[in-house]
Amino acid sequence: MDGVRMAEAMREGRREALVPEGFVPRPVSGGFLRAAGPLWTRPGEDGSRFGLLVQEQHCNGMDMCHGGMLATLADVVLGIGGLERAGLSGFFTTISLNNDFLAPVPLGAWVEARVELLKLTRTMMFVQGVFTVAGKPVLRSSGVFRLPRQV
Repeated sequence: MDGVRMAEAMREGRREALVPEGFVPRPVSGGFLRAAGPLWTRPGEDGSRFGLLVQEQHCNGMDMCHGGMLATLADVVLGIGGLERAGLSGFFTTISLNNDFLAPVPLGAWVEARVELLKLTRTMMFVQGVFTVAGKPVLRSSGVFRLPRQV
């Protein structure tokens, strides 16, 4: 589907039709994250894939996904994906997040990411991911996260 038809589908409320098969909504907590979503996930043997359908509320005045939105997406996806890969659950705290914006992401685009857990210590995890649109990298991100306290 080209960008014009995607934008029309978005404006007509047919967003779910634009989400690739197998992806399901991923609940997130907190009003800010709910407003930034919805986030989608597709479980797999090699870890979940994460996705975001870029909607109007994610865009700047040029109908491109705002860099702050992409940074928010990276923060959430790397943290959730890192915990999943580590076999942990709970709330993580971001210590550092680095983003390289590689290409613009237009309204209606499907952004997809896989997460790689680089290192796990007793208290922290080091995570990276590449975010793509139609298989082309648009964002490279890495982060350090404090692990949830285990009770």
